[in-house]
Amino acid sequence: MAKRKLIGKVISTKMQKTVVVQIESIKEHPLYKRRYKMHKNFKAHDEKGEYKEGDVVVIEEGRPLSGDKNWTVISKV
Repeated sequence: MAKRKLIGKVISTKMQKTVVVQIESIKEHPLYKRRYKMHKNFKAHDEKGEYKEGDVVVIEEGRPLSGDKNWTVISKV
């Protein structure tokens, strides 16, 4: 099974070895056909602390690393 990869923006680096990445998607209302933006925040593992707020990064799903951290930062876009 392939691991999911998402592209998002780093919005917080206040934790050690963890960054919060915001993923934005555009959805369409089924009846009114209006498009709207949705976002979701994911906590991702950043071992070296090399990413800062505002960076656009690729994250990959993996095994649970803590209670709510299942993603790892792969690279900067």
